Amino acid sequence: MKLSPSMREKIVPRSFGTHDGSFHSDEVTACALLLLFDLIDRDKVHRTRDLNLLTGYEYVCDVGGIYDPKIKRFDHHQVEYRGNLSSAGMILKYLLEQKIVSPELYDYINNSLVIGIDAHDNGLAKLEPGYSSFSQVISNFLPIEYSAGPSEFQSAFFQALDFVYDYLFRLRKRFDYTAGCREKVKKCMDKSRFAMIFDEPLPWMENFFELGGESHPALFVVMPTGVHWKIRGIPPSLRDRMKVRQPLPQEWAGLHDHDLKKVSRIDGAIFCHKGRFISIWETKEDALKALQYLLKEI
Repeated sequence: MKLSPSMREKIVPRSFGTHDGSFHSDEVTACALLLLFDLIDRDKVHRTRDLNLLTGYEYVCDVGGIYDPKIKRFDHHQVEYRGNLSSAGMILKYLLEQKIVSPELYDYINNSLVIGIDAHDNGLAKLEPGYSSFSQVISNFLPIEYSAGPSEFQSAFFQALDFVYDYLFRLRKRFDYTAGCREKVKKCMDKSRFAMIFDEPLPWMENFFELGGESHPALFVVMPTGVHWKIRGIPPSLRDRMKVRQPLPQEWAGLHDHDLKKVSRIDGAIFCHKGRFISIWETKEDALKALQYLLKEI
C-alpha cells in the first residue's frame, strides 16, 4: 500500500492508532514502546477500526491488514504475513532497523519480554497451570463484565498502557545500568581464575556470560549483599542460572547461624542455602575464609 500525497497531508504527526474493543498485550506493548522512545504522544493514541480514521494516524498497529514499516503500518493478521511476529515484535524490529535501539538493547527487550508476547498472541505459547505470562497479566486489565461498554474498555486500555510503559522503562534502566558495569566485570575476569571478588554489589552474571564467561574457569563470586557478604556459585551458562559449576559443601546445606558456624568453623557464618548455590557471611574476611576452604576442596 502507498499513501497518496493527500493522505500524507492528513496524517497527524506523533499519532498512534489501534483497534477498539478488547485489547491484548501485543498492541499495548507496541504502543508503549513507541511512547518509551518518544515517537508518539499519549494524548494522540486512538482506538478504532474505522479505516478512514486510521489513515490519518502516523503509526497503526494490530489493525488494518498491512505490514509495511515504510509507511508505519504494523498488522500481522492478514494471510499475506507468514512470520511469527505480533505488532509488539514488529515495532521492536522497526526500532532496531531505524537505529533507535541498539542491537544489544533490542536483544535484551526481545529476550526479556517481546518473544513471549509474540508467541502468546500467535498461539504458539503453552499455557501451564500455576504460571502466569506477561500477556496473561495484561489480559487481567480487561473489564471483568462481558457487557462492559466502550468507555470501560478505553479506560482499561490506558491503565494497561501505563503499566506496560512503566515496565519497559524499568527494563531499559536495568539494561543501561548492567551495561555500565560491564567494564568492571571484565577487569575482574581478566585478573581472576577460580573466583571473582567484587568490592561492590553489581550485576555481574549477564555481563560475565556476554564477555565469554562460559569458557572462563571461575567457580565462585564473592561480593557485598546489604551489610553482609555472599559467596555465589557460578552457573555453567546464563540459561542454567539456577545450576552451579561447583556446589557449596554438602555439610553446609541449609544451615543457619550457630549450626553453620560450628560446621564451617567460621565465626561470621550466617546461612547456606539448601540448594548449595549461595551462602551469606558477616564480613568480607569471613567470606574469604569460606572461599579459601572451598578452593582447597577443588
